[in-house]
Amino acid sequence: MFEIMRKVVRVSIAKLLLFTSMFYLASAFVIHFLEPEEFPTPFIGFWWVMTTVTTIGYGDYAPKTVPGMLFGMLLYLFGIGLIGVIIGKIVDSYTYVRRLKMEGRLKYKGKNHFLLIGWSKSVEKTIEDLLFDENIETDVVLIDHLKQAPYEHRRFHYIRGNPTDKDVLKMANIDEANAVTVFASESDDPVLTDGKTLLITSAIEEYAEEQNKQIYTIAEIVHEAHIRMFQYANVDEFVLSSESFPHLMAKTLLHHGSSQLFTQLISHTSGENLWEIKPAPSWITYGDAFEALRKQGANLISNGSDLGIVRRLNEPIPKDARLFIICNQDTYQHLSFH
Repeated sequence: MFEIMRKVVRVSIAKLLLFTSMFYLASAFVIHFLEPEEFPTPFIGFWWVMTTVTTIGYGDYAPKTVPGMLFGMLLYLFGIGLIGVIIGKIVDSYTYVRRLKMEGRLKYKGKNHFLLIGWSKSVEKTIEDLLFDENIETDVVLIDHLKQAPYEHRRFHYIRGNPTDKDVLKMANIDEANAVTVFASESDDPVLTDGKTLLITSAIEEYAEEQNKQIYTIAEIVHEAHIRMFQYANVDEFVLSSESFPHLMAKTLLHHGSSQLFTQLISHTSGENLWEIKPAPSWITYGDAFEALRKQGANLISNGSDLGIVRRLNEPIPKDARLFIICNQDTYQHLSFH
């Protein structure tokens, strides 16, 4: 018996489930044959078999004859062992899948996710902002070379590999991503750092062209002079990292307290935040939108990157406008465009 069980443990889960199902069904017919009065139908026999092997044992049905009792003893020894092996196999499967996910070897199959490339402490803060924002339910996928996932969350998925490798990009399901952000690596040489970022973004754009896909790419750049090189690679947006710090310090020295304005815009914990909205059907001009939003406690600041719309309030709002406003979360959630 123990030798049989030892061999059963080595069997694949599919074969084990098939064999176990056949054994339980056969047992139902056997007990029905042995004691037809106590188990009038095979279904009643199957009910008894399942309550026995799962150790529930309601006691509503039980064998009365010696042959039935002997078969019940066989079922205790063999049937309960089978169900234990199956449960163990299922637990092992979950453990195996989780290990694959933590090692970055499991393909991501979701859609409309944020794809981040490169890991650092600043990236961790970005991930936390995305995952813990109450208004965002989008998954976050990270590509890096780390042996284990650096972060754990139900909406976080890790892919290990070279981000210039097309197979790795496919594992991250880049075709269905909402946007792709390439973060600058931690290096003292801005040329090497931006060069690596440029190589990755170029690989992404090449992949997009081959697949005839529109992939929205954002690149973190260390040196402002390198922006023109990224423009040749068709990168959609650029974010300056180290260059922004001295400019912020200069503004703070010139205008005391101005740093708090930037803090509120880049921190999800502050009261006022930046939000994107769609124009209401009743808004014809920027002035219509400005007044309607002002009455509800929100400030219209731009259409995309155009911050000069306040000087063109009489101009009509384009159909493809992306309006950005500043207000707190409660105001944003209760905005009415009627």
